[in-house]
Amino acid sequence: MLNKFKANFDLDTFLVPVLSVLLGFILGAIIMLVSGFNPIQGYQAMLNSAWGSPFFSGETIARAIPLIFTALGFAVAMSAGFFNIGLSGQALAGWIFSVWTVFSFQDLPRAILLPLAVIIGALAGAIAAGIPGVLRAFFGTSEVITTIMLNYVYLFLATFMLRNFFHADWMRNVDATIPIPQNGSLASPFLSGLTGGARLNNGLFLAIIALFAVWFLMKKTTTGYEIRAVGLNATASEYAGISSKRTIVVSMMISGALAGLGGVVQGIGYFLNYTNQAASLDIGFNGLAVSLLGNNSPFGILFASLLFSMLATGSAGMQAMTIPSEIASIVQASIIFFVGANFLIRVFLKKFKKDKAQIAVEVAAVNEKTAPKPQDSQGGEKS
Repeated sequence: MLNKFKANFDLDTFLVPVLSVLLGFILGAIIMLVSGFNPIQGYQAMLNSAWGSPFFSGETIARAIPLIFTALGFAVAMSAGFFNIGLSGQALAGWIFSVWTVFSFQDLPRAILLPLAVIIGALAGAIAAGIPGVLRAFFGTSEVITTIMLNYVYLFLATFMLRNFFHADWMRNVDATIPIPQNGSLASPFLSGLTGGARLNNGLFLAIIALFAVWFLMKKTTTGYEIRAVGLNATASEYAGISSKRTIVVSMMISGALAGLGGVVQGIGYFLNYTNQAASLDIGFNGLAVSLLGNNSPFGILFASLLFSMLATGSAGMQAMTIPSEIASIVQASIIFFVGANFLIRVFLKKFKKDKAQIAVEVAAVNEKTAPKPQDSQGGEKS
């Protein structure tokens, strides 16, 4: 098993995101120094604000959960060869439909209502992503353009739905609902009590299931194989008997369902209501960056989501030391930049390996010249 792991392990794939993170933090430190702040104290404040107590740790984990879902959604689409930038709109669809479901059927028992809200939220995200999937599969429309534009469509549709389909009794004011009923909530008194009142909720268990489910889907199932095959070469997949059109739509709907679940956790797990959004959800675009940093693998996504959540929650600690919270945003943006520019990092790693190999050759040559020559049985040197 160890030999199999070594055969499949690519050191560069591991080093590129690690170096991207380090370079991002170094750049942030340089900016802090130039601005007159102490980077060591700044990063200590960030760590304390993100992990310094059970409450802060709970909040950091809670904010990472929606990112896990949107990142997994992007990873599935990316495996099929598509750049799903509509994660924000798909998550928003999951959020508003899950909240609407809880309010509409609030008399149902928890055992029925909560799964129903989660399923409807996931279906809303799947349908939202299925539309650009169909357009790409049957009309060749660029999914980048359609998903970007549909983000705005879903944003305004959510506002329309809030104003016209939500009962007045559900509303706190024109832009926000009252808290959802407890029997339709993912809130967990146990997890919240364990973390000193943080908003850590049962979405954590859904995220763990999703991480394993996506790994199993992509590595152990026929559907996952077909998704990866189409992502590598759609034409060759058609010759192998795989329907690229069906696979495109399926992969996009799975991607959207996962993003929708991110919105569900955001709505009925973290905020426990719906608030009218003036712009696209940041969990969508951050989820994209998390997936890229995690190399589109479930294991990498888990750690990358915690890192991005730490940067978000830790910025409050930096502000307490009069360090602008924008520094944390700069670090986050720098990490994304270096991930996007991973070609430069790979070139550096390749050159480093080449130089190291050249040094090894030169050392071996010197050793060969200076090594004593073997002697024959009469004591003379062999020619």
